[in-house]
Amino acid sequence: MIDDDELIHLRRCIELARQALEAGDEPFGSVLVSGEGEVLGEDHNHVAGGDHTQHPEFALARWAAAHLTPEARARATVYTSGEHCPMCAAAHGWVGLGRIVYVASSAQLATWLAEMGVPPAPVRPLPVHQVAPGVTVEGPVPELADEVRELHRRYHDG
Repeated sequence: MIDDDELIHLRRCIELARQALEAGDEPFGSVLVSGEGEVLGEDHNHVAGGDHTQHPEFALARWAAAHLTPEARARATVYTSGEHCPMCAAAHGWVGLGRIVYVASSAQLATWLAEMGVPPAPVRPLPVHQVAPGVTVEGPVPELADEVRELHRRYHDG
């Protein structure tokens, strides 16, 4: 289901998440790719300053709304280290972006964080399809999930 080109994008998401961690932020990273395979943008979390809406998926959705036609948005794919939160899933749906491909699901992350003793987030972790039912979603990607789990362990241990 996930081909070699997509694995390259997902590995880049993990690298962006690692960069976020090294900057003292929560380890999430995302890449926006056109329907033709061109990387249009990438970002990582910027919530350490206190604005917990500074997620990469949200930023990429806003960028796409400002710079892409509705048709180009519908053909694009957002690759991400973790499944979109409800805020980002809503932004994705409202902007009309295409597929989402993620490494780790919201359910996996919630389980990992609970095992680490991290208190639950103030927003319930819902699967993307419960927030934006028309979006095609693929994931998790088991062969990469342990890398994402380790980044979150490092963030919460640090």
